[in-house]
Amino acid sequence: MSKDYKYPGEELQLFEKATNWKNYFASHISVFLKGRVLEVGAGIGGTTLLLNKGNADNWLLLEPDETMWQTLQQKINDNILPSNCRAVQGTLNSVDKNEKFDCIIYIDVLEHIENDAAELKKATDLLVQGGYLIILSPAFQFLFSPFDKAIGHYRRYNRKTLSAIQPASLTKRKVTYLDSIGFFASLLNKILLRQSYPAKKQVQLWDQWMIPMSKITDRIFFYSFGKSILAVWKKQ
Repeated sequence: MSKDYKYPGEELQLFEKATNWKNYFASHISVFLKGRVLEVGAGIGGTTLLLNKGNADNWLLLEPDETMWQTLQQKINDNILPSNCRAVQGTLNSVDKNEKFDCIIYIDVLEHIENDAAELKKATDLLVQGGYLIILSPAFQFLFSPFDKAIGHYRRYNRKTLSAIQPASLTKRKVTYLDSIGFFASLLNKILLRQSYPAKKQVQLWDQWMIPMSKITDRIFFYSFGKSILAVWKKQ
């Protein structure tokens, strides 16, 4: 992924208001979002707004798409995004190698990067000792659908494939699945609907009704499957 990268998807605005989902996965990672945070592939800042609650000293928004980077910069200038934010256009290669972070997050981003293993090695080099690398990605390759293809996904992950690219200097804090109800919705789209993009009402149905149900069923099924996979790794 280069600095001249143009994001092919058009779903960020569609999912920007999916606050139940964002609050749900945020509840699993918010404790780690402190100190100096690097958000890789920040998009238009919708996730930043929900995750960045002021506990971080500074929050670097890294975005290769120029149009999205300009949107981030404008939101910072307009005080829409918190004052601890700053935005840089580019990839990890654009980050000063002397700058270190307490937490680096990839929220629905790693699946867009062709060489994911090399990406994580670079990210690990930017972590302080005791820092955290957090990844949220779509789960299970057999669910790969026209929607995945339309928004530029190379793959979906499971515990085995995600663990296979875990850098050697990191230790696992958790690798778990989220959104078990959404898993069946994705399976339905894969088998029957085969939509490149969901309708706005479908996103609202998923966020307003399915996510609250998933918060219950995920516990019942011990987080053993879901539409998404979450990994938290610590640098020793």
